[in-house]
Amino acid sequence: MIDLYRSCQRAPRTGSRMNLNHLSIFQAVAVADSISRGAEQLHISQSAVSKQLADFEQALGLKLFDRLPRGVRLTEPGRLLLGYANRLFAIEAEAERALVDLRQLVRGRIIIGASRTIGSYLLPERLAAFRRQHPGVELELQVDNTNTIERRLISGEIDLGFTEGVVNDAQLDYAIFAQDELVLIADPAHAAVLQAPLSVSDLESFPMLMHEIGSGTREVTEIALANRKIRIRPAMTLASTEAIKQTVAAGGGLAFLSALSIQTELDAGRLVVVAVKALRIRRPLYQVRLRTATPGPSLQAFLDALKAR
Repeated sequence: MIDLYRSCQRAPRTGSRMNLNHLSIFQAVAVADSISRGAEQLHISQSAVSKQLADFEQALGLKLFDRLPRGVRLTEPGRLLLGYANRLFAIEAEAERALVDLRQLVRGRIIIGASRTIGSYLLPERLAAFRRQHPGVELELQVDNTNTIERRLISGEIDLGFTEGVVNDAQLDYAIFAQDELVLIADPAHAAVLQAPLSVSDLESFPMLMHEIGSGTREVTEIALANRKIRIRPAMTLASTEAIKQTVAAGGGLAFLSALSIQTELDAGRLVVVAVKALRIRRPLYQVRLRTATPGPSLQAFLDALKAR
């Protein structure tokens, strides 16, 4: 039994791969019901078509046409094969149309990953503007922390990233997209407001709210404070900017957040910015791409639109 199995494994495979050039000639002749008319449509000689059909039938081991005094007639195998040929070449034509549409931005899809500040407060306006210009291109925005966005870029799950954190992966290409500043916020009735401006060391005496580990905002804040010998242990860790703002407004503590994210609450008087002496936390916001990835037409158009703005 083992020897028989091995001999079967070594046995050559019978049959041959179907020649698509032969198939296209067969389809043209079948649709025209004539070798001569099929040859005219293909812009090749009748003798060349006859030879190619004969080679095709020989390779398949089946007769596809009955030759008549005038024209040809499909055999049973020929009728069966024509159905498959029509579907195959219809798919080919559809693929060609799809690529043309993609190149002309009639269609397309871009998956964008952005950290919270950028995804919530900077990108929506730009996405809306691009959508108005190219309504056929589907846009998907995934909002998560910086570490997750970078990981998804590397794995190919998203096409483009926007992050707030520190540049730290050699597989990624970082370009500064905008500038941001982190400010200390509080409920207007908080004791820290009465003491302002605070010294950096005062921060250790107040409960602080922070994003989770992996957040760009948290990483930048911790680095800035560590450079001044201050280490903050968060009283609460919250997974969204909105949750932090609501908790701070309710008197739950202080937090460093992007100035871009708090304008509505400042205007409404629900939050205030607390000055801290000799502390200014500025950070670049990055547009991030995988170094080895080639942008398609849709993504390139979006990158061009961002650059133009």
